[in-house]
Amino acid sequence: MTAVVHSALPRRPLPAVAAAVVVVGMALSAWGARERGTWFLETVWVLVGLPLVVLAWRRFPLTNLLCCLLAAHALVLAVGGHYTYAQVPLGDWVRDTFGLARNPYDRFGHLMQGFVPAVLVRELLCRTSPLRGSRWLAPLTVCACLAFSAVFEMLEWLAAVVGGHSADAFLATQGDVWDTQWDMFCALIGATVSVLVLSRLHDRQLDALALTSSYDGAGSTSGPRTSTGRTTRPLR
Repeated sequence: MTAVVHSALPRRPLPAVAAAVVVVGMALSAWGARERGTWFLETVWVLVGLPLVVLAWRRFPLTNLLCCLLAAHALVLAVGGHYTYAQVPLGDWVRDTFGLARNPYDRFGHLMQGFVPAVLVRELLCRTSPLRGSRWLAPLTVCACLAFSAVFEMLEWLAAVVGGHSADAFLATQGDVWDTQWDMFCALIGATVSVLVLSRLHDRQLDALALTSSYDGAGSTSGPRTSTGRTTRPLR
């Protein structure tokens, strides 16, 4: 798998390194995972997402920022899948150190569930729609992330209905009756912070990618838009 990743991502070293780190992290996560079923449910997004990114790379390469964020999110999922979110040792340490009522790793995971997809959604919208430079870009990005979080909570509900008590490790509610609302709120905060903090850096990387990559077929026949709203043609 690592060899395939390197051969599919030849032009920039950072995406290939990030993908290789994810492959290694997933392998370590799977080895000795506490509950195999929970590991699969928590990491299925990585198992599906990484091959899709690799297969689509030549036609639709991603910015370095997005590659790094996706890799970081994959590692967060891998750790949660290995230990189960309620039993991650780092979360236990934070709980004991600050006198919290529960292991907070699940909350951190849902912050990431908003923070990272916000850049993914923003990149897709900027490159495949006329929203680049629009005042609607930021709110629609946050709304998309909140919608994804709601869908994920429905999947957790389905797992609870189908699996009963066997799905407790996947749900990681830790006895909190407001866990679903907290999860979606954390995703909302993560997405909002991501848009506010990373948008300018993301725009610069999108502009650089427009000048060095050929992705006319990725959804826009007029070429990608720069942060000023003008269209550019990739260098041949």
